[in-house]
Order: sequence, then structure tokens, then C-alpha cells
Amino acid sequence: MTPELRPILKWAGGKRSLVPRILSELPPRIRTYYEPFIGGAAIFLALAARKRFERAVIADRNPDLIELYQVVRDDAEGLLLRLEQLQQRTSERDYYEIRAKRPRSALERAARLLYLNKTGYNGLYRVNSSGAFNVPYGRYKRPKVYDPERLRAVASALQGVDIFQSDFERACRRAAPGDAVYLDPPYLPVSRTASFAAYHSEAFGLQEHERLAKTFARLAGRGVSVVLSNSATPEAARLYAGFRVAEVRVRRPINSVAARRGAVSELLVVAK
Repeated sequence: MTPELRPILKWAGGKRSLVPRILSELPPRIRTYYEPFIGGAAIFLALAARKRFERAVIADRNPDLIELYQVVRDDAEGLLLRLEQLQQRTSERDYYEIRAKRPRSALERAARLLYLNKTGYNGLYRVNSSGAFNVPYGRYKRPKVYDPERLRAVASALQGVDIFQSDFERACRRAAPGDAVYLDPPYLPVSRTASFAAYHSEAFGLQEHERLAKTFARLAGRGVSVVLSNSATPEAARLYAGFRVAEVRVRRPINSVAARRGAVSELLVVAK
């Protein structure tokens, strides 16, 4: 990935450390690239930097995240003006005051999300059952809320890209031979006591993972190149039996539990 094209968000499950491996499993030339769990967008940005797709469709069921990417694409300069103002408000008092508000405009909501991501604890995105952001203050010495070079580069990469809130199945339903899909869902829990990741107020449970595995198989059956990431668990291996599955090690700096940060095993499932 070029230094000029890096994610604008810290996001749990981000794939920056696995970019070379995942890109090696995707076709060198892609007609339409689909990423239905866009998150921090590391894979999309890496492909865009290398000009490996003709067009792209990115989606997520998290409305705040999708709205942010739409604003970056459509009004980067307006967003930067607001972020420049927020850069002066990084105290703990400011953080909780801004966290408590729910702005009315898309631009203000996008600026708030980026601000909370850069100043909240460990870059977590976590909401309660009502959809309210509830991550505590991060206590960084100099959080970088305003980063015009990075944001403008991402805005340029997003031009012409279809961005919408969607369920994963609907997001890639038009994928056909010559296209590629990368699926990076909230992971299956690695133990009985672990919970499903709360990227959204609605849980992504086992039933959703089973539906995702069926979607993966249907895409592969249509001749679409598909790559999927998940936790290295027997359940994930069972769901994708019959496809090529590789175990990879990846560093996870974002976790609400400090002991769970560091290198962990994940599965990479490939259908070409």
C-alpha cells in the first residue's frame, strides 16, 4: 500500500498487516470489486492504489460508517474544515461533550465519528443496544483528528465508487465472473465466553455466519473470485469445508481487553 493511501479510521479487525497476503489471493485484474464489510477499507485502498479494479462497490450495515465514506467521497473539503475545528477540542471534557451529541447533518455526523475514532479508547467502535456510542475517552497526548493529506487521498480513491448501507448478501448479489468479493465479517467467537463483535447495535451471530457461508458458496459457484477472513475456529473450518483454507497469523492492536491484543491466528478462505 502506498503511504499516501492509508485508512482514515482505526477499526477492530483491520487488515493492514495482511494486505500483501489477501491481495495475492485476489485476481490481478478485477472488473468489479465488492467489499460488503468495508470497515477501515484497507483492502479496498490497497487495490485502488494499484489500480487493480475497473469499478468498486463498498457496503456495510453500519449506517454511521457508510455515511462517513459517502461524505468523504462527496464533500472532503467541508469535512476537513470541521475536523480542523475539532482538532482544538481533544480534552476529556470536550470528548464526552461531543460524544453525547447526535448532529443533524451528515457532514457533522461524519466529523464526529472520525473525531471519536481518533480520540476514544484504543480506536474502538462500540455501541449499546440503543445504538449510542459508548467508548470511553482515550487519553492520547496528541490525537491526530485533522489529517488533510490522508483524507484527500482516500476521497480521491472513492470517486466513482458505489457506497451504500446494505446487508452483505444484497451488496454483492450482482457479482459475476471477472468480479471479486472480499468478505471480512465480525468474527466467530474464539471461545464460549467470547461475544460477537459489536460493530453495530445488532449482533452478527452464528445464524448470520451460516448465511454468509451459503453466500460464499453461491458466489464461488457462479465463478466469482471470493476471499473471506474469519477466526481460526473449528466452527469456521466446518462452515468452509471444501474450499481452500489457510491459517495466518495477524497482529490485533485493537481490543477492549489488553491481554487479547497481539498476534492471533485467523483463517483465510479462498475460492477462485
